[in-house]
Formats: sequence, C-alpha cells, structure tokens
Amino acid sequence: QYSPESVAGADGEIDPTEITFPGCSCRSSSCTAPECSCLCWGDNYSGLCLRDMEQGPFARPVFECNALCPCSESCQNRVVQRGLQLQLQVFHTHSKGWGVRTLQDIPRGTFVCEYAGEVLGLAEARRRMQAQSPEDSNYIIAVREHLHDGRVLETFVDPTHVGNVGRFLNHSCEPNLFMVPVRVDSMVPKLALFAAMDISVGEELSYDYSGRFHNSQGSSREHKPLEEDNRLRKPCYCGSRTCASFLPWDGSLFSTP
Repeated sequence: QYSPESVAGADGEIDPTEITFPGCSCRSSSCTAPECSCLCWGDNYSGLCLRDMEQGPFARPVFECNALCPCSESCQNRVVQRGLQLQLQVFHTHSKGWGVRTLQDIPRGTFVCEYAGEVLGLAEARRRMQAQSPEDSNYIIAVREHLHDGRVLETFVDPTHVGNVGRFLNHSCEPNLFMVPVRVDSMVPKLALFAAMDISVGEELSYDYSGRFHNSQGSSREHKPLEEDNRLRKPCYCGSRTCASFLPWDGSLFSTP
C-alpha cells in the first residue's frame, strides 16, 4: 500500500500523525531565528543539519513549523512536510533488485524523499526481524538518536507492507544521500533523506543503512556482528571502492530482551 508518510504500525503503540508540539507565534509568512520558537529548538535548513559529516559526527535536532503554527505554507521552515517534489523513477538494477534513480539534476542539500512506513515499537520490530530469513528483503530501519544526558531515542520504521518510494532505495558504502530525523507535529520523527552532493540526472540514489556518511568513523553505533551472526547477514553489492561486503548489521533486533 502506497503512503506518502509514515503511519501507525500494526502494534498500535505509536501514532506518527498525533499533534503534540505547540506552534510558534510568528506573524510573518516565513519564520526566522531567533524569533521562531520552532527554529530555536535545534538546527535549521540553512545551518548545521545539512553540514558535511566531516565537521563532526553529531547534530542538533531539527524541528519544522507545524499544524498549529500561524506562518504560511511557504515558510522556509516547512520542507519535509511538503513531501516529494522531485521526479524519481523506480528501476530494476543489475544485481541489487529494485532501485531508485533521479530524472532530474538534484543540487546538494535538497530534500529528496522521506523513508515512510509503519512506525513500530521495539517488540514488534524485533518480532518481524526474527521472522525473516537471509533471503528475505529487509526494509526495517532502526534509527537511534543519542541525547546529551545519555538517553537514546529509538524509531523503527517498516515499509514492507505500507510505504513510499523510499523503500526501494539501495544501500551504498559511498552514498549520495544522508538521513536526518526531522520532527514536525510530535516527537515521532520523519526520516528525511537529503542530497549529500550534487546528483546528476540518471544517477541511482542511495544512502548508508547504518547512518554513516562516507564511512566516517565514530558516527555510527552499528552493532559489530559476531562471527556466527554472519550467516544472517546480507551481502552488499554497491560496488564502491570501500564496500564492506555485507550490509550494515544491527544485532539488537535479534537479541532476547
């Protein structure tokens, strides 16, 4: 089932459409910092959230203006919520199954698409992951955000049955997209993919499933697989010079709680 944005999963634990954030009080059509309370909570699109990862592995959160904000739909702080604006094409690759390529040039820093699907709780995400075989396609992504006080916020999105074009994006060890969790109406983030570089028409779009960008060390909390876990791992066919041979591994979804 096609859905342009994430929906509540079958376990019903999390509703990504719930509005829990207060709106800003800006009276202009387009908000600016430091007047806008939404922009003051974290990074904005002209700031560090679209930085090169070489400048550091960590980022402040991104909050867009929401349904309760009086600013206009053209506000510069409303980007991801507008959805897909580009011409993309799902196509069959030589060795990776389906993939996505662009039918137009994409400038660096452009929002490309959301990775949308069912938002699951940990127990349901673990159940679905453990029910898979190595031959099954795995669409479940686990995003972990590390807070300054040591807490970890986890978001699990599964577009196996409900999702958008993002489900067809392949992994690459040298990707041209990177993912940013963006919050609009609530603490449930939209998993937004942005262009990490200028991308030419016809190029396949990809991102690093582990959250690394250009394999920068220290920016990922990917679990190191045990030798016996390699039988569960899926091979990587990205073909980049730094290819790790296997797709990123998250052993926590296979462990017993």
